[in-house]
Amino acid sequence: MKILIKGGRVVDPKNDFDKVADVLVDNGVISEIGENINADGDVTVIDAEGKIVSPGLVDMHSHLRDPGQEYKEDIESGTRSAAMGGITSIACMPNTKPVTDSEPIVTYIKTKAKEVGHVNVYPIGSISKGLEGKELAEIGELKNAGAVAISDDGRPVVESGLMRRALEYAKMFDIAVISHCEDLGLADGGQMNEGFMATYLGLKGITRAAEEVMVSRDILIAEATHTAIHIAHVSTRGSVELVRQAKKRGVNVTCETCPHYFTLTENAVDGFNTNAKMNPPLRTSDDVEAIKEGLKDGTIDCIVTDHAPHHIDEKNCEFALALNGIVGFETSLGLGLQYLVKSGVLTLNELIEKMAVNPSRILRINKGSLSIDADADITIFDPSKEWTVDISKFQSKSKNSPFDGFTLCGKPEYVIVGGKIVVNNGELA
Repeated sequence: MKILIKGGRVVDPKNDFDKVADVLVDNGVISEIGENINADGDVTVIDAEGKIVSPGLVDMHSHLRDPGQEYKEDIESGTRSAAMGGITSIACMPNTKPVTDSEPIVTYIKTKAKEVGHVNVYPIGSISKGLEGKELAEIGELKNAGAVAISDDGRPVVESGLMRRALEYAKMFDIAVISHCEDLGLADGGQMNEGFMATYLGLKGITRAAEEVMVSRDILIAEATHTAIHIAHVSTRGSVELVRQAKKRGVNVTCETCPHYFTLTENAVDGFNTNAKMNPPLRTSDDVEAIKEGLKDGTIDCIVTDHAPHHIDEKNCEFALALNGIVGFETSLGLGLQYLVKSGVLTLNELIEKMAVNPSRILRINKGSLSIDADADITIFDPSKEWTVDISKFQSKSKNSPFDGFTLCGKPEYVIVGGKIVVNNGELA
């Protein structure tokens, strides 16, 4: 089947293309981009006038909970949720049960994604066996099985020598290393950001240094070994500055942040709101401004969701017992458009670059562009169309989001994955 997308503003930062044009999809790939395209035969026509036609978004940091915790999310529900957010490719973290630390688990995820997935799924393997931080996982085996990165996300690699060996082996196998930067001794069982709000609520705080010390350590190890490191979920001004200065020195470091770190502050926790509990925690308004500055000047390469679904019983409890994390697939584009593009922090091209082009480059996957003969992964949205977040309508099994009731803009109207329409006029196809 052919799909002809007519009259949209085609924005493709990777190919420096930004103009009103038609896009023809044929046999699952992009076959032509230009003006007044005509197509014969069985053609589905999408009127994109007044809308943005962009590469499908790529989320390089998510949790699908499958295998082992399917009561929170599974590959089918998670990819359904991603599709509704305009995300056509996701990379899923290894803190599953069992841990994604071997070829059989990677194969399971890939096979199930092909069978029931609505978008492309790329497994991330663990750095250490069982996420225990004691012994390296079989990195070559993970890469050969189809893992696109390695990470112990959810836990830090505490032992510096192990992180050094992980970086050196990853360089040999040309696979990305994603670091969860947290000094557990400094975090010391804290519940939220250390500061006034923590004192006001009587909750134990987490110092910014818990993140920044490990960011500094991993940058120094990467610098010493001439290897690449990707820093996950940056949340503080100090971390942004550490990455900024490392890049100036020529260190091969990239980093990401999440929408909640450029939209919310620690004040969202007021009232013991467990949907605002995450790790790293929400910080101060100064940190939020620093994240925006880092996005604007290119210090922060990617915007990811860190989609972390939890059952309601794991959030509807005492704050100290509530699990960390929020769901993010269905709000990430809207938050980026509302809080970054609409406010002038980023251009639309820069937002798409951080949500599609750069994640693809870091993961070494052939996504994030509208190149001729590329897989037809396409997201179509109206950036000016406002909508209200309603968690009851989320496609995710879990509803743990602090953005319920927020007014955003740019909800995806059409999403195409591999030439197949998976979201049609704002609804799952």
